[in-house]
This record gives sequence, structure tokens and C-alpha cells, in this order.
Amino acid sequence: MKKTFLGMIAVALLAFSCTEPAKVGKLTDSGLDKTKFETEVKGKKTDLYVLRNAGGMEVCITNFGGRIVSIMVPDKDGNMKDVALGFDSIQDYINVPSDFGALIGRYANRIANGKFELDGVEYNLPKNNGNHTLHGGPNGFQYAIFDANLLNDKVLELTYTSVDGEEGFPGNLTCKVIYSLTDENAIDITYEATTDEATVINMTNHSYFNLDGDANVKNSEWLVSINADKYTPIDSTFATTGEILTVEGTDMDLRTPVVIGSRIDNVAFEQLKSGRGFDHNWVLNTNNDISQVAATLESPKTGIVLSVYTTEPGIQLYTGNFLDGTVTGKKGIVYQQRTAVCLETQKYPDTPNKKDWPTATLRPGEKYTSHTIFKFSVKK
Repeated sequence: MKKTFLGMIAVALLAFSCTEPAKVGKLTDSGLDKTKFETEVKGKKTDLYVLRNAGGMEVCITNFGGRIVSIMVPDKDGNMKDVALGFDSIQDYINVPSDFGALIGRYANRIANGKFELDGVEYNLPKNNGNHTLHGGPNGFQYAIFDANLLNDKVLELTYTSVDGEEGFPGNLTCKVIYSLTDENAIDITYEATTDEATVINMTNHSYFNLDGDANVKNSEWLVSINADKYTPIDSTFATTGEILTVEGTDMDLRTPVVIGSRIDNVAFEQLKSGRGFDHNWVLNTNNDISQVAATLESPKTGIVLSVYTTEPGIQLYTGNFLDGTVTGKKGIVYQQRTAVCLETQKYPDTPNKKDWPTATLRPGEKYTSHTIFKFSVKK
């Protein structure tokens, strides 16, 4: 009887061992399940790529839109916080239109009236922001599937070819973006592109930063600074007017750190009324020098400080004014208005229609390059 019973157990164990186990993903430090990013979109495979440095910082990136999904950094007490908004799966990124963490192209920000002229030819683009084209159109790079090459545990290379006529832009544009995580807790982003026909290009990263590491918390207590004496004002449709104005004596003066909540609702200032808060481009004083700080963002609660460096002439400060509680992000948190801040390094908005602004034109034989660094530190 005992032998029979033991035999039955052995058979049962053998049957169990031959059964294919359920697919269970290993969670990242930020709590992401990698298997929820392993799928196929538009005939191309998507995945989640994890970068880590010697100090324990973790950055998770998907090749769906080249998006930064999470950023784990230490606060002033040494506790790790996820300071980026995003989604838990590729399906969420597909189902909910957004720019969370995305690579933006071909042209970041707005092109007024959805058109521009280049070498005597007028190009008409799909309009997805009122009468304007925003962030490359409704099917911009944020929805492209990039080819990914994880060069090592701290460097991810993404490539993509935008074909002639994609979203109305001319030329076959071949792009390469490299995300590098340094041991100094910096996300170093380099952009390169070439074209076979004259075109316009303006790439950026559209991460939504919440330096409290808590997307239930609004940004009103955070401090922001921008190294700029001037900015490009907008009209009521968010299009740049073509002017370049001084920040002196206005709420746009962020040359020293300012508490966001002390200014953001000042509708008596026409620019904040038009933008529903900060949603503007500043003309940087940095002269394309990557060693100079372009902007900073700080959470007094966590002590986390984000410093931005760039070779670009401008930076867009956007304070999450259009988040409205209709989107549920990572860990089931509903994203309410102003729970994040974006700092988008860029050419000035609508540059293709502003001939006296720094050019965004790229021609055959030339190489587009751009370099931005998001460096994290703590203030105790």
C-alpha cells in the first residue's frame, strides 16, 4: 500500500513537472512586469529595456515610441522613487493616446496651421491640435516602433527610418537615438539623423517628471528655474506669435528658482491665461553649450533635483495643465491635472515658418545632432 501511494505521488509530480508553467515576469525595481511589454505591434517586436548604474539608479525604456517608462532615483533619505509618469504595459500605450516619456519627431511642438514652405514647396501636415500640427502629427515618432540594440547594461541604441511623406514631411529620414545612463545619475540622450531630401527636424524627449515620486501629488510646491532672459509668447491657440520678448518683470522670469504654485494660476497675466499655466518655450542663454545648466526642477519634499543640459536653443516648460483625471497610469494611479512637469529641449516652436529663428532645416549630406542630459541629484 505504501509503495502504491508513493508511486502515485511520483506520477503526479512527473505530470506537474511536464506541464508548461504560467508566464510570470520578473518585476523591475519600479514594479514593471517586462512580459507586458513583450509583444508585436505593426509587425515589429516591442520590449522593455532596463538600464542600471553602479549606484542603483534604474531607467526602463520601451522601443514603442522610444519611451522612458520609469526612472528610479534616490531621494534625500536614500529611498528610491519612480519620478516618471507612464503606463504598465504596451497595450495601455496603444489604447491611451499620450506623449508620456516619448521620443518626439519629426518636429517637436507646434507647426502653425499645419503647413510650412521649404525651397519654394508648401507641405501640408495632418492637424492634431486645433488648427496646428503638434509633435509630428497624430502618428508621430511617439507611436513608431524603433529597432533596439542594448549595447550594454547602461546604453540603449534606438534607430528608425521615417519614410518620405510620413505625416506629410519630405525626405527619407534615418534617425538614431542613444540613451545612456551614467554613474553620476544622469540620463544622457544623443540624437542623430540624415535625410535624402531637404526636410525639417526637431526631436526631443517628452518625459513627465514627478519628483515627489508620487503621482497623486501636484507640482505646486516644486521649484523651477530656466536659464533664459527671453521667451517666445503664444496666442490663444498656443501658436507662437513670432515675437521674442524679455522675461524681465513678468511671471516668465524663472532665472532664479520659483515655486510653481506661486505663479501658475495668475490669469491676469495673458500668457499664463493663454497657456492655462506654463506651456511656453524659453530662449536659452546657454548658447548651445552642453556644460551649462539650462533648467532645474526641485521637490522640497524628497530633495530630488533635476538639472537639464542641452545643445538646443530652446526649452519648453509644460506643467501638465491638460492632465484631467481621465488617464490611469502605472500602479492604477489616476493622473490629475498638474501632477508632473515636462522640460522639452528643442528648436523654437514653428521655426519652419519663422525664417529669422535658428533653422530646423536638414539637407542631404548634413547630419542633424542634438544632445540633452537629465541629471538627478539630491538636496538635503
